[in-house]
Amino acid sequence: MPHLTLFKFKTTQTSHLSFYQIGLLLIVLLTGCAPPIGITKVTPEESYQIATTTPLSQVGTLSNKTKAVLHRHNLLELYDSNPQQALLDLHKIALTDERRDLLFALAEISYAYGESLPKDSSESVSGQSARDVYLQSAVYAYLYLLGDSKEPSPSPYDNRFREACEIYNRALGLSFQQANDDSLKLVAGQRRLASGSLAISLATKNFRWNMNAFEAFYPADDFDVYGLTVRNSSPGLGLPIIGLTHKSTEEPNGGTLPITAFLRINGNLSDFEEGRGSAKLELYSAYDNNEVTVNGQHIPLETDTTAPLAYRLNDAQLWNEGLKNFLSDDEQFKNHVLLHQPYQPGLIPVVMVHGTGSSPVWWAEMVNTLRNDPFIRSHYQFWFYEYASSALILKSAEDLRDTLTDKVKQFDPQNKEPAMNKMVVIGHSQGGLLTNLTAVDSGNKLWEAISDQPFESLDANPKMKSILKEALFFNHLPFVKRVIYISTPHRGSFLSKDWVRTMTRSLVTMPVTLVQGGFEKFDELSGQIKLPASFHDKLPTSADSMSSDNPILKALVDLPLAPGITANSIVAVLPNQDIKTGNDGVVEYTSAHIDDVESEYIVRTGHSAQGHPLAIEEVRRILLRNIKQE
Repeated sequence: MPHLTLFKFKTTQTSHLSFYQIGLLLIVLLTGCAPPIGITKVTPEESYQIATTTPLSQVGTLSNKTKAVLHRHNLLELYDSNPQQALLDLHKIALTDERRDLLFALAEISYAYGESLPKDSSESVSGQSARDVYLQSAVYAYLYLLGDSKEPSPSPYDNRFREACEIYNRALGLSFQQANDDSLKLVAGQRRLASGSLAISLATKNFRWNMNAFEAFYPADDFDVYGLTVRNSSPGLGLPIIGLTHKSTEEPNGGTLPITAFLRINGNLSDFEEGRGSAKLELYSAYDNNEVTVNGQHIPLETDTTAPLAYRLNDAQLWNEGLKNFLSDDEQFKNHVLLHQPYQPGLIPVVMVHGTGSSPVWWAEMVNTLRNDPFIRSHYQFWFYEYASSALILKSAEDLRDTLTDKVKQFDPQNKEPAMNKMVVIGHSQGGLLTNLTAVDSGNKLWEAISDQPFESLDANPKMKSILKEALFFNHLPFVKRVIYISTPHRGSFLSKDWVRTMTRSLVTMPVTLVQGGFEKFDELSGQIKLPASFHDKLPTSADSMSSDNPILKALVDLPLAPGITANSIVAVLPNQDIKTGNDGVVEYTSAHIDDVESEYIVRTGHSAQGHPLAIEEVRRILLRNIKQE
């Protein structure tokens, strides 16, 4: 302990000591000589937490910057006892004091005060509801960031800049959120502020969707995402929203759209006091807009494209559809294209075709990543083809061609949409075989692979003959310009052994159209067509179609792509296997490899390569190249 003589003063000096200095001396003596002001060693994590503590990270806690503003105006003690009055007093000071840090402090205090109010309260003591207090917080944050002031705009290196963005975004959501179900009520109206009011109008001019198409809106930040590797979002201003669309033919369970709401403030604090202030609640699709302009500044919009996708896929039935669809007939899936996002003219359709026993949900990882690229989502829209993957591949391919043709006619009946004639089709596994059958002309090659006699002389009932003709004789789709194969068994799968095919035929339900066509007596054609003996006992399935001894499959490999169509191939080979002799666990490299492609990319993984990050990056490269080649 230091000698007490260190604190001795001459009598003439003691009279000049302030009460504050005397108080400090007494505290030192009473606390065993521990200094009243000092430092404590903390960890880097504790240091960061101290520096970044805000109402967003800890309920009811203000940042040091806001406490400094309250202290400067002698309002810190008042805030502790009556935060609402401290807020009103600081607001009055800000009417004449143009320092931006007051606006930041007001935004933080309003947010913290809003947290103290019951969510379902209609009014606080001042007559404001909790929603209005949050709206007030968003207004203060907006004026701090973008309002006119003698001071320059805040530096992006200042922690308050990013926090003000977060307060604006999150307070905006809370200011329009309904207490009963947490959904957003995006409506115009007069809203009450701490002092004055704000007239809000709803602006949908730059939002191409009709508001009646939506069932509900939810803040994306209200949900955590699991199951997808990455949650894709872009920083900026605005409230990311999950827009739920009503059920439709293309979206039987309803669709989702990533939306951003931006509240544009017109006026300053004095204008609000006098009732002259106004605001526009502007809605933007994340597929269309990446930024807004405010006073000549380009402001990026905050977006979240993953949360809407995960919300849509949070349905156990969707994930169970794959096996169910494989075992059932295909009638319910005829002409079944699913649109996760509403159709948008001007964007090139990318059609994704799943494989055996799978469903569209298995494209989620790829779509989540690709849609995060602003260039990709500004040029492409993603469609999904759903089908019963146990049916004959030629039959499924016929339905795919018919389905896509119908969709093109539906969305572009007068053939005036250039993007519609640049379609890209991507197929995984069996879906790759279907994809290939949109890009080739069969001529007589497929029929000649199974028969030596002219098709016209085939002795079969008219229904069966019509079905065979539609499946074996076809032309490529003129609006398809690029196809991408992923883990595709062009020469069959080594897993399509006899016992697998027998088991498959015993489990699957025969498609109704084929039964009606007399295909339950398929073996009666054996004298007129050349098929392996294993095909004669019962109606063939997709497992038979992918057998390496299927003569039609062998003929398909030799069919050239139609003029004007480009193909790319992604081949999976398991790690530590030689590429030329290796396989992905289902398909051998020698089966997946074909020569008539623009590029072949090898990814070291198993058969489900459509979710591998390197395969996704290769698809992104191809899609970008596709645009540059136009």
